[in-house]
Amino acid sequence: MTDLMSFGAQWLRPSAGLPTVQWSLLLAAASVLGYLVQRYSGLPKVLGYSLVGALAGWLGFSGVLWPLQGVALFLVELAVALVLFEAGGRIPLRWFRHNPMVLVQSLAESALTWAAVYWVLTRLGVPERQAMPLGLIAIAASPTVLTRIVADTRAAGPVTDRAIVLATLSSLYALALGSAQAELLTRPANDWSEALYPVFMVLGISMAMGALLSLLVRLALRVMSPTSENTAILLLTLIAASAALAAHLGGSAPLAALLGGMLLKQLHPRPWAWPRQSSSATSLLTMLMFVLVSTVAAQAPWSPLLGGAVLALIALRLLAKALGVGLGNIGSAASWRQAVWVSCAMAPMSAIALLVAARIVAADADNAALISSIALPAILLMEVLGAVLATLAIARAGESSRPWDSTAPRDGEQQERGSA
Repeated sequence: MTDLMSFGAQWLRPSAGLPTVQWSLLLAAASVLGYLVQRYSGLPKVLGYSLVGALAGWLGFSGVLWPLQGVALFLVELAVALVLFEAGGRIPLRWFRHNPMVLVQSLAESALTWAAVYWVLTRLGVPERQAMPLGLIAIAASPTVLTRIVADTRAAGPVTDRAIVLATLSSLYALALGSAQAELLTRPANDWSEALYPVFMVLGISMAMGALLSLLVRLALRVMSPTSENTAILLLTLIAASAALAAHLGGSAPLAALLGGMLLKQLHPRPWAWPRQSSSATSLLTMLMFVLVSTVAAQAPWSPLLGGAVLALIALRLLAKALGVGLGNIGSAASWRQAVWVSCAMAPMSAIALLVAARIVAADADNAALISSIALPAILLMEVLGAVLATLAIARAGESSRPWDSTAPRDGEQQERGSA
């Protein structure tokens, strides 16, 4: 593919540059395959997006570098920030006061995931300096994948809601700890107080930017209609600006958006819907994010010698999340059957895990090769297989149409029925 693109650059000189043409065609192929995957299998469109990106990466598409940087990094952070802002806006903190076992489930599954992955990888010969960040990367479930599954399958119910909340909270832990780990790698600590400083710095900057974002959105909602296209544009631009500022000041852009959404829910408790006018822009950014993530992950050096470590990370991650959700299920007002489907729905890994890996790899060049060769294949596999597993789990929980049911309404039919 590199030779083909260099040959095309000899005669094709578009005004916006050849990479613009390449990415446009790649996104066009992803949109077609995503539509066909959902129409003929009932599986979410994200599966088609990921497959197109993975194929482009394996064929040598050179449109993005690892670790992520520049425009590519900002676009992924912006797409994740949009999803996390909306997800955070659906989490009322008083829910944890009435049902604290949900928070226990979240802490248990995240802690068990890190401990299990770290312990097994060190037993397989991975040095502790690499096993620790790999455990942090494994913590992150993917609310980005789950929200796309919910949108494509029209899922709704307690399993879906709890899976999104737990995935969002695991993302919060992974982003905060991963960013702090990256700061420690660049500035080693001499004692525990210096070790805690990066954590408080990342959280402090992210919370400040999130608070500013939520206050600005709250003021906008007081004078503007939530359904106006101007409100949609304002939301997108405010989230983009806060993401850029948070990253520049040393915080985490997705974490700032997540905290901003959660704070907005407390300041504006009345239910509000994400403006419909922003759905097209958000969908395009989300598609670009999934294609970019799978393209980058597929370009990793896939080594048969490290295949056991990759599979061990995936297996222990699934088992630890299931055990954590199960331990916290006692007194959580959910059945054991629902707990099983919740843990399965938390299987996907995607952009958030990639952002954590990118920040750690950029801060630790000496160990970047080993971390990338384990983390990137695991992210790609669980972006694809995790999306399938989560879709099937939500369907078996009875909260969406079954993907294998030929009588389920397809995307076009669902829109026609909705308009009727």
